[in-house]
Amino acid sequence: MAKLPLLAATAVRRINTAAGKPKDTQTPGATTMSQRRPPAPNVAYSDSVPMEDKEEIMDEVYDRLATKYDRVTGMLSFGMNAVWKRRFVHRMQAPPGARLLDVAGGTGEVAKHYLEYQDKVNGDHQSSAHVVDLNAGMLRVGQSRMAGTSWERDRRISFAQGNAEDLVDVADNSVDIYAISAGMHNIPHLDKALSEAFRVVKPGGMYACLEYGHIDTPVLGPVTRWLWDNGLPVVGQVLARDRPAYERLARSVRAFPHQRDFANLIRAAGFQLPGVGYELFEWGMMVAYIGTKPSA
Repeated sequence: MAKLPLLAATAVRRINTAAGKPKDTQTPGATTMSQRRPPAPNVAYSDSVPMEDKEEIMDEVYDRLATKYDRVTGMLSFGMNAVWKRRFVHRMQAPPGARLLDVAGGTGEVAKHYLEYQDKVNGDHQSSAHVVDLNAGMLRVGQSRMAGTSWERDRRISFAQGNAEDLVDVADNSVDIYAISAGMHNIPHLDKALSEAFRVVKPGGMYACLEYGHIDTPVLGPVTRWLWDNGLPVVGQVLARDRPAYERLARSVRAFPHQRDFANLIRAAGFQLPGVGYELFEWGMMVAYIGTKPSA
């Protein structure tokens, strides 16, 4: 996978590659954690594709979808995708000056909502967002979206190619907020990603995840599952001319753990979650998990 070209002042660095491929040298200042918490139990990816191949396959999917991903997702959700992400950012209640690590956030949509929140709600122009994504095409979309903005000029937004399971270029206890939106369902080993999240978040910092959920209501649940399995590939063919990519996305989403189980995985990784551990958006079409890393 080739390195990304630089766009203006936005720094883009390759910080990791798919598992089994060579890595670049670790950036000075990044630390190695000698003792980590035991990883959360792994949840098998219940698909016909072997676990070790999932990362490469999903990378190919997003290469094909990158330029139309946000548009098609917005149409498929009847405009709710942007609403959910904006609501997710507001639920974080980020303090002024916070450093956000946006993992699997290549198109920059969550980072954009985050910086808007800091500017408008907190009147803060010091906070920053660092976007990491495995897929080069998605990152190029994000770079293009941020090109020429005040956030780019002020170096408050940056992009890097990297792997959620091995954030080799992010130091221990270095970020205030770790955010991932609609990205966990693409990760082969949830335990590794959660362990890395725990490592890089500062004590007292936040883990924030927005992910597709399982709707448990008697009527809407079965209908939604049918639409994922049968409707999404058809719509993907019509809107994006790529049925196989949307079949893969649908299977990846449907294989993701139920929100109760994923909340338990987050806790097992070391984070503290309030109450049941999650908030349902529209009956569980999306689920927000917002927790904290203990201070001591």
